[in-house]
Amino acid sequence: MKLMFISDIHGVSTNLAKIKKIFEKFEYDKLVVLGDIYYIGPRNKMIEGYNIREVKRFLESMKDNLICMRGNCDSEVDVETSNFPIMSDLSLIMTQNHDLYITHGHIYNESNWMKENSILIYGHFHVPFIKKIETNYYINPGSISLPKGDYKPSYLVYDENKITIYDIEDNVIREEIIN
Repeated sequence: MKLMFISDIHGVSTNLAKIKKIFEKFEYDKLVVLGDIYYIGPRNKMIEGYNIREVKRFLESMKDNLICMRGNCDSEVDVETSNFPIMSDLSLIMTQNHDLYITHGHIYNESNWMKENSILIYGHFHVPFIKKIETNYYINPGSISLPKGDYKPSYLVYDENKITIYDIEDNVIREEIIN
């Protein structure tokens, strides 16, 4: 199973056409959105490309291949008005080789996780990383719209035993084989 992960769109449509093009070119099975879909939030300043209607159109165009989690900036109204399911706090994707736990990251993350020998994939922090701590992997694709630090917008690809984080210019940020 080949999965593409993005997180923290925050209503910014700027990079979504490129994400769709990459998704279709490499024929990924699912696009997993890890929350914070529409609302830019009070901590972030308004940026060019903020267009929640375009974000909604993009997600609706992907709905047959979409898994979408609810983030801390996603409201009940966002869930009700979206024509695709938005799941809550924690979900599981079972692949041939791994169980992938997915969440937004504001509740479950490397500081608050209870399952050993697991892979937890989450957004929220806007910083891409792959960390192995004891028996667990903690993986973050970063933000596709509002990256923090010196990172560019980024996304993650899961291809059975390999995890790769790319920036929006398709440079590899981090890659790891997961056993």
